[in-house]
Amino acid sequence: MSTEELQPSRLGTKEHWDNVYEEELANFEETGDEALDDWLTRRRFGSESVEKMVEWSLDHVPPETTPSVLEVGSGNGTLLFALVDAGYVADRILGIDYSPDAIKLAQSIAPTREAHNITFKLCDFLTEELMLLDGMERDGGHGAWDLVLDKGTFDAIALMGKDEEGKSPLERYPEKVSRSLKLGGHFLITSCNFTEEELQEKFISAETGLKYHSRIQHPTFTFGGKTGSVVASVAFQKT
Repeated sequence: MSTEELQPSRLGTKEHWDNVYEEELANFEETGDEALDDWLTRRRFGSESVEKMVEWSLDHVPPETTPSVLEVGSGNGTLLFALVDAGYVADRILGIDYSPDAIKLAQSIAPTREAHNITFKLCDFLTEELMLLDGMERDGGHGAWDLVLDKGTFDAIALMGKDEEGKSPLERYPEKVSRSLKLGGHFLITSCNFTEEELQEKFISAETGLKYHSRIQHPTFTFGGKTGSVVASVAFQKT
């Protein structure tokens, strides 16, 4: 779906996500891991998308290289916990979210997943400076992260209203991603609102320095003679 077709929605508001994670935090405190399992079955980005993103990471940014990993909009931490299960070093992983209860929820779940060393921090990616983990430093005029992940955050940003200058937050996001990456670093995004082609149009530019790297194959469907996928995942590399 093109940006022009997307209208501002409550799904793009901080209030909505604060309410979502307030409820999920309360559910987790009451029922524990059952609440997390329920989250995976209810979300469009369920366990299959998480597994595919982890598989891609293992193939292209393996844990043996001890990469620094950032997830923008980490929510309850499901993807990052899966990375730790796959062998990634928790001390090298940061999850950020602009919802306080999302951070509280992820921090509450972490000890139950033996991933207490993952750092979860409250941060508005579009407006605030990213923190660095211990031992990290910026790569000259570039960022500090080997791998940046997005599982639905770009979709939510696309549903935000325009700012006071009449600009969509969506326009600022690709360059912000680029600035967070090391030279040669990778950005992997999974979206249910944009096709692979649209994601490439949004992120590949002279300003970002991002180039197409690879894609994740998802199940397809055919309708009206056209073949498509409910979910699109594309990887980019900073050059």
